[in-house]
Amino acid sequence: MGLFERYLSLWVALAIGAGLLLGRLVPGVFETVAALEFAHVNLAVAVLIWVMVYPMMIQVDFTAVREVGRRPRGLALTLVVNWLIKPFTMAALGWLFFKVLFAPWVDPQTATEYIAGMILLGVAPCTAMVFVWSQLVKGDASYTLVQVSVNDLIMVFAFAPIAALLLGVSDITVPWDTLLLSVVLYVVLPLLAGIFTRQWLLGKGGPARVDAFVHALKPVSIIGLLGTVVLLFGFQAETILDQPLVIALIAVPLLVQTYGIFAIAYAAARRLRLDHSVAGPACLIGTSNFFELAVAVAISLFGLNSGAALATVVGVLVEVPVMLSLVAFVNRTPHWFGARTPGSATITE
Repeated sequence: MGLFERYLSLWVALAIGAGLLLGRLVPGVFETVAALEFAHVNLAVAVLIWVMVYPMMIQVDFTAVREVGRRPRGLALTLVVNWLIKPFTMAALGWLFFKVLFAPWVDPQTATEYIAGMILLGVAPCTAMVFVWSQLVKGDASYTLVQVSVNDLIMVFAFAPIAALLLGVSDITVPWDTLLLSVVLYVVLPLLAGIFTRQWLLGKGGPARVDAFVHALKPVSIIGLLGTVVLLFGFQAETILDQPLVIALIAVPLLVQTYGIFAIAYAAARRLRLDHSVAGPACLIGTSNFFELAVAVAISLFGLNSGAALATVVGVLVEVPVMLSLVAFVNRTPHWFGARTPGSATITE
């Protein structure tokens, strides 16, 4: 691994600190950047995520995409975890913590809003950042693309009914502009750019040229990740520093949910004997969230300053450090799936 990958956790910790410090010292700058959004999608964050996703898309081999149908178990695992387990465990944990364990410290109305925000996170599986996590665990790029695409398709039909059921409301208005814009920005456009780049590089020097170019882009991709962390924590610096107890209370069930869902998915992946390059991304997709969609729906249903909106924001802040810890775990356990650990003769990818 290069310098960036080897000490990635340190760089992220420094980026979190920088975001909080800068958000406190120059809040006006972050307010200006935060205002640069369309359909609840922040354009500055979108550019940085695009930078992270683009190298992954260059690695997509469409001849391999056709073979995904012959290996359906990884896709089935992702769909079961995302749509039959995750939303319901998130709702159950929200109720347990805020209606029972944390009830003495949170008033009932606010507790209900926190639970609603958690539910919205649980019903929105990740789209963009999955490509980053997949790249960090040396995932199968083609398989990851199919997993994300199928999840996005199901989300179009399943998000509103499941959210309405768990929230106990009769009608959920899906912000289609947010959903469609995010898919276009984070999947369609980088995929098209990746296809064009891959074909051009193959014509110039074959697969070796593609590998060399992707390797050269790795530092840029990591810088995009760190820039995203700085912005996200800078946007919410005042809230985090002024309400640390509230943030901590919301973070606890989110952490339990994240690690719990990952444990379920990873154990199932091992039992299904998935390839490590499929198992890692499959489990990380089910663990992370489509935060733009969750935040947008929380704001539209409960208001900008509601507990639901705050819970979705805390989900964003918790996600990056937690997902990096899971990436590190996946990278340390390839031997669980029949692959050898780094430093051995080969690694099954």
